Amino acid sequence: MRNGLDLQSLEHFVALARAKNFTRAAADLNLSQSALSRAIQKLEDQLGQSLFERKPREVVLTDFGELLLERARKILKLVEDTFSELDEAGRRGRVRLGTIPTIAPYFLPNFLSSFAEKYPDISVIVQEDTTETLIKNCNQGDIDLAIVALPIIAKALEIEPLFSEELLLVLPAGHALATQDPLLVEAVDGYPFVMLNEAHCLSENISSFCRRQSVQPVTIERTSQLTTVQELVALDHGVSIVPEMARRLDLSDRRVYRSFSGEKPFRTVAMMWNSYRYQGKAVKALMEHVRLQSAHSSVH
Repeated sequence: MRNGLDLQSLEHFVALARAKNFTRAAADLNLSQSALSRAIQKLEDQLGQSLFERKPREVVLTDFGELLLERARKILKLVEDTFSELDEAGRRGRVRLGTIPTIAPYFLPNFLSSFAEKYPDISVIVQEDTTETLIKNCNQGDIDLAIVALPIIAKALEIEPLFSEELLLVLPAGHALATQDPLLVEAVDGYPFVMLNEAHCLSENISSFCRRQSVQPVTIERTSQLTTVQELVALDHGVSIVPEMARRLDLSDRRVYRSFSGEKPFRTVAMMWNSYRYQGKAVKALMEHVRLQSAHSSVH
């Protein structure tokens, strides 16, 4: 490239433009802040133009930087697509699928089984992690696709809502609320709650619903797995609110699931991907199968 301009320089530039902060961009690139600063300064010297306006807490693209960003993204995508197509042509189809822990054990088993029957030559590599990590990995191209729950704050990613499902109150068998009718959300006010830890978006979903109803759950225990939440409820440690898909697989008679009267809590499951990255036939096949299976999972 002109004046020794290379793809790595463009990658560093695009990362900084996205993060708007040297510290965050350096972390995304696994570089030191000083190394990234030198790389950007070298790029500006090569081009003879300032790419960023430096401010105390962020950097802002100049007009020249805006123009370069548009071109740089196209160049990097073209190069990545080329290598992806060559890679796909030379190996068995493979897709990297990310999902959150409150979806993975309930949605994936049947989904992966039916996908394998339909596409036996495509392997699916699953990554289960928090929404925050999946967003980062999707941005960086470490995963091709993710199944998550809304809301999602990720401007650079495509988000497609798939289906909504009700969130149900789960109680130990014999609990006083097991037969209460109507069951309003206010009835749980003051009862001890077992919740997922705060890294899980489901916890915020539940907390937001309770706040709208002027109810403040008294959280006494937190865990990282829904199955643990269910077991603690069965042992009478407290009550909880869980997705409908978790109830469907629960065959135990030690727990009772109730739907609230009046306004009901819901969550929306969505598909997330990076449209700037190449999507081969295997990825597109998986996306279509997600849509197909989601249509059967829809609970309105």
